[in-house]
Amino acid sequence: MARSKMPAHLQLYYITDRTQIKYRTLDACIAAAIDAGVDWVQIREKDLPARSLLALAEAAVGHARRAGRTRVMVNDRLDVALAAKAHGVHLGTRSMPVELVRSLEPQEFVVGVSCHSLEESLTAQAAGADYILLGPIFATPSKLAYGPPLGLAKLRELTLQVTIPVFALGGISRDRAAICLQNGAAGIAGIRIFQDCDSVEALVRELRKNAGA
Repeated sequence: MARSKMPAHLQLYYITDRTQIKYRTLDACIAAAIDAGVDWVQIREKDLPARSLLALAEAAVGHARRAGRTRVMVNDRLDVALAAKAHGVHLGTRSMPVELVRSLEPQEFVVGVSCHSLEESLTAQAAGADYILLGPIFATPSKLAYGPPLGLAKLRELTLQVTIPVFALGGISRDRAAICLQNGAAGIAGIRIFQDCDSVEALVRELRKNAGA
């Protein structure tokens, strides 16, 4: 993935968490998101055994390649991402270094990194990351361990200094997506916004319409 290339429209990034799904299966949620045209799906099921995680990732990759648009990322597990022929791996603060992944991965493999500050973002960019998930932008229960929300001003400041795409994460709702884009984000990322909606297809249409994309 060329680091300077990113579609002009609002990028939508779904992060999975089967423990938060209320009425559907994880497979169904992933398939619905892909069919709706979500740009990215990150398989983030850290407690799944490797074999189950691989099967989940392989199914998602197969569905995505048939649909022809969505990139499938695997959280942390480079081995699973490579075995499943996923589009890339997403690294957290305790994952292996970006430089090591770059020395092992195929040419078109995408590497994303979770960051919580400008310093972390600049370090990830210098190491060769393709994109950054930045958060929390807004208050959200799942990100309390990372301190108070960064806010839109920090998002704007950071995107002016980082040249790779930045996705806004944390407390993202329907009415906050457009303002994140206006403050420099390439797109928005989240779990509940995609899993808790009645129709992810309708959600995607609404988000793109509100963002003028």
